[in-house]
Amino acid sequence: MTDQQEPSAQQEPSAVTTRRGIRSFVLRQGRMTVGQKNAYERCWPKYGLTREHGMIDPREVFGREAWLNLEIGFGMGKSLADMAEAAPEQDFIGVEVHLAGVGALLKEVEDRGLENVRVYAIDANDVIDLCLPDASLDRVLLFFPDPWHKKRHHKRRLVQPEFVQRIRHKLRVGGIFHLATDWENYAEHMMAVLSDSEGFANVQGAGHFAPRPDYRPVTKFEKRGEKLGHGVWDLLFRRTN
Repeated sequence: MTDQQEPSAQQEPSAVTTRRGIRSFVLRQGRMTVGQKNAYERCWPKYGLTREHGMIDPREVFGREAWLNLEIGFGMGKSLADMAEAAPEQDFIGVEVHLAGVGALLKEVEDRGLENVRVYAIDANDVIDLCLPDASLDRVLLFFPDPWHKKRHHKRRLVQPEFVQRIRHKLRVGGIFHLATDWENYAEHMMAVLSDSEGFANVQGAGHFAPRPDYRPVTKFEKRGEKLGHGVWDLLFRRTN
């Protein structure tokens, strides 16, 4: 896929490109199931967004003015669909580079009759840089990003000072950046980066993690981890200026 093309249901996820040098994700090679592929082909024309759309006006995209959420890396999409279904008065833009996940979310959207979801199948950095106006988002959601747990790979972690500042400019003043991870070391890294970032304040107070907000669904992966004694850390930071 080039910068000018939308993803094709026939393409492998490895066709996704990025404008930035260091990837924070690994492109898996799994193909879409028949159900995911069919949902993709039926629903992408209505719910899909591409670089070709350029800088969007959310009011035109959704046909209304509403609280706008951006989820970066929605996986197989069930949690995003759950949030959208639970909050029909809000709008949700999801970003995911793996086409199987895009197809799975579109199937959820179709099955549930959701009208408040739109999807990008490109690198989140491109969405932030090329597609979203400044101060257009009310909340940014980053749940369980790749922790890149080996020390030599920490530079690949998505949560870095420069990334956080780019997110800041897309949030309105008062908007929330909500992060969650099940890797304690990454949680500590997130806390350090956000705490040192200009224009953000910890909703819970300096150095404190947040209880899971009711709007964040508990995933099957998370439930499995809890049974094994794994922790989960949520962080809520508000844009202050």
